[in-house]
Amino acid sequence: MKQYTITEILGDGISTELSESVHHVASTLPFTLEFRQVDLSLENRRRDREAAYDAAKTALTEVGIALKYPTVTETESPNKVLREFCDFSVIHRQIATFPGVENNFKRTIDLDVIRVATGGTYSDRGRRIGTESAVSLRVIERQPSRFAARYAFRLASAEGKSVVSTSKWTIQREADGLFEQECDDIASNYPGTPYRRELFDALLAGVIMNPDRYSVIVCPNEYGDFLSDMACGLVGSIGLGDSASFAFEKGGHVRMAMFDPAGGTAPDIAGQGICNPTAALLAFGSLLNHIGEREAGHGLRDAVRSSIADGDKTGDIGGKMKTMEFTEAVEARLASTLSPA
Repeated sequence: MKQYTITEILGDGISTELSESVHHVASTLPFTLEFRQVDLSLENRRRDREAAYDAAKTALTEVGIALKYPTVTETESPNKVLREFCDFSVIHRQIATFPGVENNFKRTIDLDVIRVATGGTYSDRGRRIGTESAVSLRVIERQPSRFAARYAFRLASAEGKSVVSTSKWTIQREADGLFEQECDDIASNYPGTPYRRELFDALLAGVIMNPDRYSVIVCPNEYGDFLSDMACGLVGSIGLGDSASFAFEKGGHVRMAMFDPAGGTAPDIAGQGICNPTAALLAFGSLLNHIGEREAGHGLRDAVRSSIADGDKTGDIGGKMKTMEFTEAVEARLASTLSPA
């Protein structure tokens, strides 16, 4: 039986319950997963910050693949610390309509948002100029832009999708212009993949009015942040999304990957066994795809979606199930689709 080692970064709030859900599903897979656990909870960081981060960094470096649960940001963001240490330069968010989840948007969305994970408006906190104004530096880097563009085109080519690059290049001519230049350059290597540019403000309207025109979207840091949250709102909940962060070798191959649910720590319901593990299970499915277990990965993601479509839901999205009840419903559907070991 095949065996894989995965770093599992434990966090705060509902982290323990999400981990239990993932482990429950993992125990039924036709291969073995060894979870190398790291405690990055606020309590552990307060006890010994350096030791907590060193353990996480060592595990990430040695294993190269991680599943991370939500962590509390107190004086610093653990996500930011890990992103900078690992040199994660690309974030991939998959956002799709969930049949069975009520929302105010009646069209169907199926998006892959590929976001440059560095620079933009997030790298510089800015500074005051006197009392009446402030300024910040906005940075767009060539290499992360190239990694994001290459990842987007590889994904679109493999899945028969189109690519849209988006920014405000007509205004931010040098910064966003550099990003678009890299997208154009990578696009020339994929002549069979449909590609176009759209200004970001027009794209937001376009996704709402004609969502079927969009599949893979690649963009600079802050644009991807805004777009991802908007799209999650359209499908019904930010808590239904998962995220993947990637670091690359110079040649463009993935060197390190971390998968995580997009939601927060939900301290108000932690320990009650009622949290929704959907995003964590989706992130786990994406991780399985990444390590080459695509039957299990796609099967798990499909099992989560079909469970919700059939009415097996937790309370936050209109159902009555507890965390482990929903997990078992997903597990049963997944088991029926997997080939024996």
